[in-house]
Amino acid sequence: MRPDFLITRSRRCNSVRDGVRLQSTDWMTVLVTASAWGMLADLFSNRLFARILMASFAALFLFGCAGYAARTETARTALDYGSPEQALAALNDELDVDSESQLPAKLDDEEVLLALERGTVLQQLGRHKFSSRDLEAADKEIEVLDFSRRGVHEVGRYLFSDDVGPYRAPPYEKLMINTLNMVNYLVRGDLAGARVEARRFTVMQKFIDEHESHRESLSGIGSYLAGFIFEMSERYGEAVRYYKEAQEAGTFSTLEEPVKRLSESPSRECDKNGPDACATVLVVFNYGRVPVKRARRIPIGLALTYASTFISPDQAERAAYLAGQGLVTWINYPELGRPRATYDAGRLWVDGQTQTLEEALAVDAEAIQAWRKARGAVVASAIVRMLARVAAGQVGRRAVGGGIAGALLSLGSQAALTARDTPDTRSWSTLPARIQVARLRLPPGTHRLRGRARGIERSVEIRVTSGDWKVVSFSALR
Repeated sequence: MRPDFLITRSRRCNSVRDGVRLQSTDWMTVLVTASAWGMLADLFSNRLFARILMASFAALFLFGCAGYAARTETARTALDYGSPEQALAALNDELDVDSESQLPAKLDDEEVLLALERGTVLQQLGRHKFSSRDLEAADKEIEVLDFSRRGVHEVGRYLFSDDVGPYRAPPYEKLMINTLNMVNYLVRGDLAGARVEARRFTVMQKFIDEHESHRESLSGIGSYLAGFIFEMSERYGEAVRYYKEAQEAGTFSTLEEPVKRLSESPSRECDKNGPDACATVLVVFNYGRVPVKRARRIPIGLALTYASTFISPDQAERAAYLAGQGLVTWINYPELGRPRATYDAGRLWVDGQTQTLEEALAVDAEAIQAWRKARGAVVASAIVRMLARVAAGQVGRRAVGGGIAGALLSLGSQAALTARDTPDTRSWSTLPARIQVARLRLPPGTHRLRGRARGIERSVEIRVTSGDWKVVSFSALR
């Protein structure tokens, strides 16, 4: 029979009233903890002991929660089956709203990420206005959270789990918010909104360069889109600057003509009149999804190897001693999963004719690179928490004078903290794995564009006039 004080797994887990969600591996630990508490409650009644018990019990409820990956699993599975509408419904459910037209009154912690997840799904569904709204709402919160590390969150990270407190996005996620939102505005023909988003991209790019550094390839597609935005806005000097940044980041053969033309004789690509009258059409392909973080247990010896440059010699010595005594054998930490697939390039046809797509960014490769850079620090954090749990057990043991009662309290304290050590699996899991672009010159009139990627095909009909421009987005988050 399940202990009475346990609350069953709830759909959401953001506060005490929502309950505690336990992973299957937690049950033995919690049962042992409950037994220890019960025996000790019969033995002692002093105030200090009562406070220790209350603190341990509160820890289970204040910080207990299954990992973030569990909250997006239904949506990701729906995308795997080619059902973005079902994925959208699952994310609305997690955000506790009735439809995509609504946002929670306040985006806290995981809700910020859920808004990003929904934003990319909405982009696949062609609901670009709502996609923009979600991406912008999340972007504002993530920028604030980067500089808001409140004390209670740091205590939680030290004792309980890395997923306590604000989410700090890696550079590739920060830049992808603005990159994808530029696409949303361009598809809607809103150059004013697109320019604002391009400015935000530039600000974030400079911030990352100054504080965290990143590979140039991250900026390629964002600079390409920003250049297109300013070219169509007839701000040719800024367009050339962004285009050259894109060329430095990657090989974009379609930018050779615009850069030469705008540098020598600034003008639009397509004249409104004359024999060369045409329209400029930019096609953006997003497909696949980045790897997802998953909870993993690794031997303490391997963990010490990963974290060797991130922990002090004293911490390494203490951890090795505990491992030698058989007191600690495993460490819980989040591992980035393997790439979901070997991706074939997307395919594009215009009026039945095959068109060339350029590789703009392998987002999954950037995610893997970012994780390799961060892994040592993440594992080090898990080791420090393990040492903190042992220390907490020793404090509890001394508080009641040692003996059997002290041993039981030590076990209960460590077990309570271990049960709540949820690896931080937070990440933007619906980000596309690959982005490709095609820049086309089309004659005035009606054209049918057909795109295919990851087994998903979509056709769209566009009408363009002389000197016109359009952006078309194809997305297959599978």
